[in-house]
Amino acid sequence: MAARSRPPASISVVTPTLRRSAEVGGLLANLAQQTVPPSELLVVDGAPSEDRSTEEVVAAAAPTMPFACRYLRQSGGTAVQRNAGIDRAEGEYIAFVDDDIRLEADFFGRILAVFEGDAARRVGGIVGCRVNQHFTPGSAVRWRWYRRLGLLKTFQPGRYDFACGYPINANLQPPFHGVREVDFMTTSCAVWRREVMDAGLRFDPFFRDYGMLEDAHFSLTAGRSWTLLQCGDARCVHQHASSGRSDPRTIGEKCVVNYYYVFNQVARPLSVAQQVRFWRFQMFELLRVAASGIRRRRGSDFQELRGRLDGILAVARHRGAWS
Repeated sequence: MAARSRPPASISVVTPTLRRSAEVGGLLANLAQQTVPPSELLVVDGAPSEDRSTEEVVAAAAPTMPFACRYLRQSGGTAVQRNAGIDRAEGEYIAFVDDDIRLEADFFGRILAVFEGDAARRVGGIVGCRVNQHFTPGSAVRWRWYRRLGLLKTFQPGRYDFACGYPINANLQPPFHGVREVDFMTTSCAVWRREVMDAGLRFDPFFRDYGMLEDAHFSLTAGRSWTLLQCGDARCVHQHASSGRSDPRTIGEKCVVNYYYVFNQVARPLSVAQQVRFWRFQMFELLRVAASGIRRRRGSDFQELRGRLDGILAVARHRGAWS
């Protein structure tokens, strides 16, 4: 008698969202096309209770989906929302997929194949490849300056520079086949073993409201115990929904505060050399944004510059509390 094949592993997809009902509708349709569909989708809505637009989209689509659709309402930002989804997820694997990501049809199949090939069960998470976000030579000018000035110790995409506290942008990685090891993973298109969460890992509540580096902090913490990979054959497209973005001043502040917080958490106690390299990098970024504002006469650059100055003051005030 022929051996019965093992059914595909169950995947819970967790998607935080805020006033993006059209994107959620598109994601539902996209997930329905997966050759290995998830077992459930948990949409975690950060909108106030009177806004039922996303809830209505999920309710209307749920009866036709090849997976369970669960709608949750939770405010506080994407880190808090993802934690709410993790706590209610039932799958063997937990996937984080943003509402403006569109997966290729074999995305989950490719990811599961890598997990299944991990006989030692050392791989804790696998991130896909966003094929429309690879930096071209013309768009990587900033990174060439980083190299010329010796601001970074490594330039390997997806690695974390523990000398200065800077994550090397995964979009520097050209499209590739197979898998490669990384230090951190985006939360826009990643799949994790449930055991990682069962061990107690959650997103740090420090990252409330507009998130920045919450994914790096989460995966760098996981990386202490697990191997993390990027699968070049698990591909997707990021549609870059415009709504839900924060203002340049807030972004500028978090480019200092959140980066310092993550650096201090994952590499502490920070040496004098690490502190010097971190602030040297921040001073370069301050000058870069100021020069851009003067050259382009663009108000958003000056708003970001002001936010970065706010961030420097915030770190000075709170550095002791974060140690």
